[in-house]
Amino acid sequence: MSGINQKHIKEIAKAGQKEFPNDPALQQVHIARKIIAKEAEIKGLSFIEYIRSLGKEAKARGQA
Repeated sequence: MSGINQKHIKEIAKAGQKEFPNDPALQQVHIARKIIAKEAEIKGLSFIEYIRSLGKEAKARGQA
């Protein structure tokens, strides 16, 4: 997780708990999506562009 520190993750987790107070599964989805969005922002890409770049990297390494 380049550029994402524990403080960011804790803030994201708190927001997820507030938005989905009785649903831990949705909290986890919220956290994962927000972390990915932040990583994309740091790299100057849109969410979709970042996801596609990860797929291309995995395919190049033979993991997809």
